[in-house]
Order: sequence, then structure tokens, then C-alpha cells
Amino acid sequence: MIGDVPDVFTKAKRSQVMAAIRSTGNKATELKLVSIFHSTGIKGWRRRQPLTGRPDFVFRRERVVVFVDGCFWHGCRSHCRMPKSRQEYWQPKIDRNKSRDLKVRAVLKEKGWRVVRIWEHALKNPVRVSIHLKRILALRHSTA
Repeated sequence: MIGDVPDVFTKAKRSQVMAAIRSTGNKATELKLVSIFHSTGIKGWRRRQPLTGRPDFVFRRERVVVFVDGCFWHGCRSHCRMPKSRQEYWQPKIDRNKSRDLKVRAVLKEKGWRVVRIWEHALKNPVRVSIHLKRILALRHSTA
């Protein structure tokens, strides 16, 4: 059985290995937002743009960046459920993520970007998400 195989790394080495793995984004939530963009006619976005915080989507002309935040990883008040084990690890981890999100927002705003954060759970209501984004994009487009 796989569960009976001992780890070949020490706990410290396993932690180091896992810390070196960098996320390339939450594909499920990003693809859901792409689907919303396509179905509601939202155009002009780009992905993987070299900006602070690595936004999930960038609307360069309107100077709007969009992050899709996972409820667990970004500490959603309504949906983040802390694991019962290793709470001494998870709570500070989520707190650091939230702190980093605030710093990224401040840096991008200082550079003239409008920062939009969409919670993972909000993607269940595509109409609301698209209306919200269209309003922001129209506002930014009219002031450009």
C-alpha cells in the first residue's frame, strides 16, 4: 500500500522541496473565468503578464488587473475552513497570503492599476461576475 511507504526525505528536506514548488495558478478557477469572459463578450485580457503579484488576467488598455482568489488559500471569511491538523502551520500561512495580497494591491495601485479580486465562490454566479467586471472596465476605459 502506498500509505505504508516511508518518505525518503527528512521532514525538513520535504519542507524545503515543497517550498521550492511554485504554483502556476489555479487552472480550474482561471478557466472558469475565461469561460465567463467568452460567454459574456469580455475582451482585451491577457494572461501571464510580468506585473507585481502575477495577476491572473490583465486588461492593459484599461489598466485593470484581475486576481481569482481561492477561498482556502486567501482566507475567505465565509468559505475558508482551516484544517484540524497543523493549525500552527496553516493559520500563519493563510495570514501571510492575505498580507501579501494587500501589499501587491498597494504596489499595483501606486503604479496606476485598478486591482480586482474575485473570490473562487463568486464564480458560481457568472452573471454577477461579468456585470461587475464590465462596470469596472467601462469606468476605466472612459477615464483613460
